[in-house]
Amino acid sequence: MRFHVSERRSAAGLLEDLRQELAHLHTVPAEDCETTLLIHPWVLTDFIEFNDFLQICDATVAELGLEGELQVASFHPQYQFADTQAEDIGNYTNRSPYPTLHLLREASVERALGTVADPDAIYERNILRLRTLGHEGWRALWHVAPAD
Repeated sequence: MRFHVSERRSAAGLLEDLRQELAHLHTVPAEDCETTLLIHPWVLTDFIEFNDFLQICDATVAELGLEGELQVASFHPQYQFADTQAEDIGNYTNRSPYPTLHLLREASVERALGTVADPDAIYERNILRLRTLGHEGWRALWHVAPAD
C-alpha cells in the first residue's frame, strides 16, 4: 500500500497529484504496490466541493485511458450519503480523518468480490454494525471524547 500526503492547496494542484499517483499505480506491478491512498488535508475540506471533485477524478481516469483498470473511491471527514442526515452513523463507513482518494486496481476489487457470495452484504453489514455500535460505541472504539 502506498500513502501519499499531498501538500497541495488547490483542486488544480490536487488533480496534478492524482494524475501522478494514477500513473504510478498503473506502471508498478501489483506485487509492489496494490493500492494508493492520496490524502489531501489542505484542499477539498468542504464535503460538497470534495464530492463534486469526484466527477473530475472519474473523468481523469477515463482521460488517462485507465477505465477498467483503476478506480477512485472516496473518504472524507464529513462524508454523507444521499438521503441521510449528517450525524447518521452509517456515514462513518466512508469517513476518514482527512479527505482521501483511494486508488484501486479493478482486478483486485473483482478478485476480492469474487470470494464473497453477496458483495452488497458487505456494505449492508458495515452499516448494521455501526448502527449496533451507535455513536457512543464508535467513540469507545477510538477512545474519542464526546463532542461538547
